[in-house]
Amino acid sequence: MPMFIGVCTFEVHIPDSGSLKTKRQSLRSLKDRIRNKFNVSVAEIEDNDLWQKATMAVAAVSNDRTHLNQTLDHVLDVVRAVPELDLIDHHIELF
Repeated sequence: MPMFIGVCTFEVHIPDSGSLKTKRQSLRSLKDRIRNKFNVSVAEIEDNDLWQKATMAVAAVSNDRTHLNQTLDHVLDVVRAVPELDLIDHHIELF
């Protein structure tokens, strides 16, 4: 039985963030929403000390490559729907 691993990395700009505390609150809310809706792993992987920028990664495993790709696409839809965040860039890799 095949197993596929998908990783989606994305950068967001948080224009209204004036502190690391504000940034972390916004990201915590986003991470919780993504975890609860899609049952995936989410983490901030870069730009930890910047107030208005974050690089995040989402990882998932599935036996269906198409489903995995659709799930990661839907994760990006959730990110795009958050009004206080601007999606700068994203990349999806399937292994």
